Amino acid sequence: MTESMQELDELCYLTSQSMTSLVTSEHFKVLKKLGEGSYGKVMLAVHKKRGTPMALKFFPRHSTTLLSFLREYNLSLSFCTHPSLTRALGIFFSTPSHYIFAQQAALYGDLYDVIVSEVGVTEEQAQSVMSQLSGAVSHLHSLGFVHRDIKPENVFLYDRRCRWVKLGDFGLVRARGTQVRPVWYNSPFCVPEVEHAKEERKESNGDEEEEEEETWMLVEPSLDTWALGVLVYCLLTGCFPWEESTSDDSGFRSYRNWFNYMKNKEEREAGLNGWSHGNQEDRRANEEEAEVPVPSQFESLSSLALTLLRKLLNPSPCHRAGPDEILSYLGGAWLLETEKEEKRKEKKAQEEARKIREGGGGVEEDREREGKRER
Repeated sequence: MTESMQELDELCYLTSQSMTSLVTSEHFKVLKKLGEGSYGKVMLAVHKKRGTPMALKFFPRHSTTLLSFLREYNLSLSFCTHPSLTRALGIFFSTPSHYIFAQQAALYGDLYDVIVSEVGVTEEQAQSVMSQLSGAVSHLHSLGFVHRDIKPENVFLYDRRCRWVKLGDFGLVRARGTQVRPVWYNSPFCVPEVEHAKEERKESNGDEEEEEEETWMLVEPSLDTWALGVLVYCLLTGCFPWEESTSDDSGFRSYRNWFNYMKNKEEREAGLNGWSHGNQEDRRANEEEAEVPVPSQFESLSSLALTLLRKLLNPSPCHRAGPDEILSYLGGAWLLETEKEEKRKEKKAQEEARKIREGGGGVEEDREREGKRER
């Protein structure tokens, strides 16, 4: 158990001793619903004495254990110190029907609300959001925690233009190395190792059908990296790259085939470059292998974005990059149209430089000659 996990458990024990019962309406004016999910609901409220706006997160007692409630509350209060992580406000209590804690209110909705279907968001917005989430997730990982539920609905907006976002909803957060039942098996965010885990489980038990809850996996940071890669794609295209990360899904299958082709091609080229003359048979095989094109759903993305996604969406979890990898790809073109425009400008600048070197002059020199003629 990590030091942070030990501290979290101690905080849960201490706060369990100070849980109070309150009547919500006596202390808060509840204004409207901000969100709802399997956990319960989040309501926008104002503290009656202080006038402070906040979000109250309601957990039904019949479906929530006190420990799980206190873990999410204390994690958000004491460990989510990064500016792009939603923090609890130090207020928690119970009613006969709910456990409740207060957190920072996201007044502008979540990322799902601003992603235009089949369009996405602007390239600038996409890079800004991913820059912030990269830092937030890296912070959690540095403490030994894995979020396990990164998706547009859990990224909250703190301004209208999507310039400041916070990752929230820490109900599925677990310590690295914990064994858990896999989630999202039928989701685009599900990691491909879930399918492998299920297959291995089935093989070890013969041909008997295995229920999903009988499959267990280790919690690793690579789970979050995969989700971040899928989120990059969603922001840039307004779509999901596939319905689920399994062999039965044609979208994922085409991506995996292309990924393996690119991986093998790079490995062969690296091996050939290591020889002064190279192996002729290897060279011939390299040239004759049928090229696997970029999957159709990725054709709108630039070469820079494709390289980033290959690092984040590596089917092998042990070779998957970390969240910080995103920072190395900021500032460049993530969409093919932007990449083409940048290349056009670069070509124009190179042509202008060539004219100057050859003595033909450039735009400024032409303007100067024109001015002299007029005088």
